[in-house]
Amino acid sequence: MIIQSERVWVLGQFLKAQIEIADGKIVHIYPYGAKQADKDYGSRRIVPGFIDIHTHGAYGWDTNDATEEGLRKWMKHIPEEGVTGICPTTITQSEEVLTKAVANVAKVVRDGYEGAEILGIHFEGPYLDMVYKGAQPEEHIVKPNVEQFKRYQKAADGLIKIITMATEQDDDFALTKYCAETGVAVSIGHSAATFEDAAMAIANGAKSMTHIFNGMTPFHHRKPGLVGAAMRFRDTFGEVIADGNHSDLAALNDLFTAKGRDYTIMISDALMVKSLPVGTKVLFGGNEIELYPDGSAHLTGSKALAGSTLNINRGLQILVEKAMVPFDAAINSCTLNPARLLGVDDRKGKLVAGYDADIVVLNDDYSVEMTYCKGQEAI
Repeated sequence: MIIQSERVWVLGQFLKAQIEIADGKIVHIYPYGAKQADKDYGSRRIVPGFIDIHTHGAYGWDTNDATEEGLRKWMKHIPEEGVTGICPTTITQSEEVLTKAVANVAKVVRDGYEGAEILGIHFEGPYLDMVYKGAQPEEHIVKPNVEQFKRYQKAADGLIKIITMATEQDDDFALTKYCAETGVAVSIGHSAATFEDAAMAIANGAKSMTHIFNGMTPFHHRKPGLVGAAMRFRDTFGEVIADGNHSDLAALNDLFTAKGRDYTIMISDALMVKSLPVGTKVLFGGNEIELYPDGSAHLTGSKALAGSTLNINRGLQILVEKAMVPFDAAINSCTLNPARLLGVDDRKGKLVAGYDADIVVLNDDYSVEMTYCKGQEAI
């Protein structure tokens, strides 16, 4: 199959081009009109498939629910917003609940599913800080423990690829170093780490920070904190929720300006209330949350932010059209950069011959015209 457009994102620019797809791969890029096209998308933008590495659920389902049906429904429908790769994300809970959650993801991967590809599990908690725990249930927060994590990873069939933890709680950086040695990306988050603490964690194997500005020590000109570390350590990755609620638009621009086009990662941090009616209340990690009209989710008790319902295509729109982030930096943040963090940038994140045919066709209003997951129409 050959698809074409006058705006295909190749090599950091839009080119008039054709993409030939076969057996789930991009096999050739041709000049526009060089061959008979099966689909001509006119001037619509064709970009790499989006990768969301931090997302808890949608459509009334949460990763911790540990049901195959819910996970399969999520994967089948999430390409509607252009997502072709995903990391189902846990929230702090008991060892029993978390073991079932990661084992469920592993079983679905073994048995097969349709839609977006599960690229790994993001294990958020239970190794977090009490002060910056956010919506994470404090009764299940524990100290980092290598032997316990090994049990989780065994249940997950090795699928845990990212772990969010408060590295300052990790004695001698034992779990941080173990994860780094075994290919698990350590992301500092829900953390009271100082700037100096963050420097030591990175020196001992941490390589990212979780939802920058949220769940971490703030910036002060005499105490830069984790926010300051995220901006200063430019060759570490950093997630950001680009919904315009978790961070001001100016803060989003500041972060991208500081870190550049290669290390910032846009995430949704979406919860199970995504796609449900405004006012819906559900339990998240044992705490009741409510969906607000602006798409944010809040704890019903404290009213604190608990997560988002962001669609990645709309996050891209917010970054480019409202936060005034250059398009190359914005598109990298939801394609190539998360692929690099996960170590799959040899097959995902770019429109290049030999890569998976994960492709999104965007209308000018950023709505999704079509998503291809490994060459298959997915919406």
